[in-house]
Parts: sequence; C-alpha cells; structure tokens
Amino acid sequence: MINKKTTAALALLAMSGAALSFSQSAAAQTVITQQQPSGVLSLSAQASAQVPQDVVNITLFYEQEAADPSSLTNTLNQRAEAALREAKGVDGVTAKSDSFTVYPSTDRDGKISAWRGRTEVVLESHDFAAASKLAGKMSASMQVGSVAFSLSPDAQRAAEQKLVAQAIDSFRKQAQTAAQAFGYSNFTIREVNVGRGSVQPRPVMMMQSRAMSADAKMAAPIAMEAGTTIVTVDVSGSVQMGR
Repeated sequence: MINKKTTAALALLAMSGAALSFSQSAAAQTVITQQQPSGVLSLSAQASAQVPQDVVNITLFYEQEAADPSSLTNTLNQRAEAALREAKGVDGVTAKSDSFTVYPSTDRDGKISAWRGRTEVVLESHDFAAASKLAGKMSASMQVGSVAFSLSPDAQRAAEQKLVAQAIDSFRKQAQTAAQAFGYSNFTIREVNVGRGSVQPRPVMMMQSRAMSADAKMAAPIAMEAGTTIVTVDVSGSVQMGR
C-alpha cells in the first residue's frame, strides 16, 4: 500500500516536472517570437582612381652558344657580373640578377650538338630617365628584353588614404538618400567594413630592343612612357534607419 508520505512525494515530483516543462516551453516560445529589428539597410560604396605608375623594371639579357656547358656558364656569369658592376655606380637605380638558364641543343639524331644559355639582369628605379639612360649604355653588352611599369607600395597607400575618405562619404550619402526614400529622417551606422588593396594595373606595351652596331659608342636612351594603375577602396555595411 502507498502511504500518505509516498503520495505527497509523488505529487510534488509531478508538480516540479510540470513546472520545468512549462518553463522550457515558455523559454522556447520567447526565442521563436523574438522580432528582428526593422528599418535595417545594407549597402556598399566604392571609390576608384587612376594613379600614375612610378616604378620601372627593365629586363636586359645576353644569350650565347658554346660547345660545353662549363665555358658557357662562365661566359654568362662574366657578362651578368659586368652589367651589375656598371649599374652599381648609378644613383637611383638598383640592379639584380634574374633568370639564368643553360640547356643542350640536339641534332636530328638526338645527340647534343651544342649548349645554349641565357642570363638576365633587371634594372628597377623610380627615376625613369636614369634607368632609360643606363639601359641604353648597357645595350652594348646586353639586349633590352622588356620594359614594365608598376605602382609602388608607398604610392598605393597614399592613394588609398585619399580614397577611403571618398568611399566613406559616398557610403553616408547613399544611406541618407535611401533612408529618406523609405520615409525615414535619419540613420545610425550598425556596422561598416573598409576594404583596401584592390589594384588593377593597366597593361603597357612590352618593348623589344634592336641590335646595336659593333662600332656604336653608346646607344640612345630607351623611349618609354608609364601607364596608370586603378586603385579601388570598398566600403560596405548596414545602417539602422530612424524617424
């Protein structure tokens, strides 16, 4: 038989379970019925500018053929070292070794008939005139393979600093215009993200050198003109429109 104490304990346990179940149900109902804030607007803005490229890279090369790879390697090294020494004394221009290749040339029977090689030196400078003049002088011993222009990190950062202010101003104007169009009088910024570093270089023509006559004392400076790079800053986020 179930005594009075047992009956009371069971009743209390049942009431506790019912209360817990009601509490969980009420909590779940509260989460489900929670409303998202109204009047939230997501938008983005962008500012771009064409920035003059301020760095030039001139690639010079020397090609040679020899009967054995050892002598060919020595010849290529000597030619590259001489070019680097010549560039070292020019202010505002830096020079570095680049590609170096030695490979066999085969005849119809697949046998090695000779060895071919190529060495490259790259000139880099912000001073286009100095780099052009030096490349013209060095063309007596190395040919000019290509000329490429780019935007330096400093110039990119300077352009981005100006564009950030423009992009943010455009973002705020878009938010104000949209808020008014939806019947609101003002807005507050909920979140905003500023994205930098979008760069689109505009391609320039690569320049090929012409062979220099043996009796020429000095080649003329290379004619070249830099292009521009498009720098873009993006601003995106959301605003809370208010009345």
